[in-house]
Amino acid sequence: MGSQGSSLDALNRWVDDVARLTEPASVVWCDGSEAEYARLVAAMLASGDLLPLNEKTNPRSYLHRSHPSDVARVEHLTFVCTPSEDDAGPNNHWMAPADAHAKMDALFAGAMRGRTMYVIPYCMGPIDSPIARCGVEITDSPYVVANMRIMTRMGAPALARIEREGRFVRGLHSTGELDPERRFIMHFPDELAIKSFGSGYGGNALLGKKCHALRIASHQARNEGWLAEHMLIVGIENPKGEKHYIAAAFPSACGKTNLAMLIPTEGYRKAGWKVWTVGDDICWMTPGADGRLWAINPEAGYFGVAPGTGANTNPAALATLRHDAIFTNTAITADGQPWWEGLGEGEPAVDWQGRPYAAANGPAAHPNSRFTVSARQCPSWAPESEDAAGVPISAIVFGGRRPSLVPLVFEAKDWAHGVLVGAAMGSETTAAATGAVGVLRRDSMAMKPFCGYNFADYFAHWLSFDKPGAKLPRIFHVNWFRKDAEGRFMWPGYGENLRVLDWMIQRVEGLAVGEDTPIGIVPARGELNTEGLAIAPATVDDLLRVDIDGWVEELNAIGTYLDGFGARMPGRLKAERQRVSHALEAAAERREERVA
Repeated sequence: MGSQGSSLDALNRWVDDVARLTEPASVVWCDGSEAEYARLVAAMLASGDLLPLNEKTNPRSYLHRSHPSDVARVEHLTFVCTPSEDDAGPNNHWMAPADAHAKMDALFAGAMRGRTMYVIPYCMGPIDSPIARCGVEITDSPYVVANMRIMTRMGAPALARIEREGRFVRGLHSTGELDPERRFIMHFPDELAIKSFGSGYGGNALLGKKCHALRIASHQARNEGWLAEHMLIVGIENPKGEKHYIAAAFPSACGKTNLAMLIPTEGYRKAGWKVWTVGDDICWMTPGADGRLWAINPEAGYFGVAPGTGANTNPAALATLRHDAIFTNTAITADGQPWWEGLGEGEPAVDWQGRPYAAANGPAAHPNSRFTVSARQCPSWAPESEDAAGVPISAIVFGGRRPSLVPLVFEAKDWAHGVLVGAAMGSETTAAATGAVGVLRRDSMAMKPFCGYNFADYFAHWLSFDKPGAKLPRIFHVNWFRKDAEGRFMWPGYGENLRVLDWMIQRVEGLAVGEDTPIGIVPARGELNTEGLAIAPATVDDLLRVDIDGWVEELNAIGTYLDGFGARMPGRLKAERQRVSHALEAAAERREERVA
């Protein structure tokens, strides 16, 4: 598919094949224009697929309600279809490609009768960026078209790039009958193809999102020598006007969006610090000619979780949502404003299912209710988000929700150690009903549900970037969630997290010495800026303390976890775990000698 003619011919042939299979009433090629969007919205308002919100408070904003059985990702119905099951790995559900195609094609047969089939050419990333990649989604959902217009660079420019390049990810989607028994999301990494049936929800239906940007792209990135990661990208500008870009991966409920849109506290703001949001969810990184990793946010919008987003937690997100937004499964107030738990203002009148709000029915907004909005509306949006070259990454941050053991921040000794830190990350759960508190769920690089191939091969791919001439980012781990003996959070979090990023930048610039420990480098006493913070020096010491005995157990558990991925696990990662284990054991021995 090299020449222009053949690439468009291939696209046209595929569209014709899909139309023959699905039998739509009509086929519409989307151009991404304002007029097209206005027509789609008008049609959805007329059909009831969208409800208008208060035009004074939320101009050009709408509410969509999913079917109650279709409100979240469905990991157990999500498959990676590689010729060999080993290539998908124990981290994915697998189905043989031929079986998956047969199953999906039977579902798609006649599925679009009486419906419009939309053809959506889109680009993930700035339209001229060499790091960006294109796709075409075919769908029968106008809601998907409207959301893809916000989330991607969609329409004529993307089609022109597909003509030039001759390659694209093929995504086929139909809402079907929204029957949970007939719902599957299939990925064919070797074919750069996705088939999704039976869901109209977010990531199951907006195929540019997790399906393309992570599951397919991670496989593509491995073959082509780059990284497709579930990471935010934030720019930190110091008082000298120097900018450092940080990529960070956190499992859900660990403050990812809050960090991406971090607002400096008054002291930092007055000193001249600024924070710029490049991306809130996905980061594609590739080695540049200078040896550094350069990153783009492949998305053009935010598909964010609404509950918990409020004036105290994320004022930037709230400001972003004031106009031109689509809300999914939130509640509404009596005067037609969107509402969710944690908003901190107003009262719900109608819940997410359209019923008069009653506390007995559960939360007013679905816990996974969402907003879709253009990234450009964010007050801290970084103009560099449109740079074709991307932004250079100074630091990669991993994190999780760990009430004990893991310090507030530590730096990996080198790249291989950093890969181990990322592979081992996870969050502890609380399950008061059964009394099982502190069950640790590991979510390597926050990619467990999204890596499109075997995790062991994925770790090996990460390790492969460490080669002569590479100027790789420093790797850190953070934990905002340490608790004291009374169960209270020890660190204030939110805007104060800039203090931790400040220390990281000092490490990158060679200005902070740090203190060497067996698990990595922590801030030396006095290096973490706590000026104006109501926190006792002893608490800071506790936040940074390394519990040798606890970490010996942790490294044993990490070893068991890594062994679970079988014979493909890279020896270098196992050796790195061994190195840290030995360092901890040596530290324990030294302590015993001192006591004796």
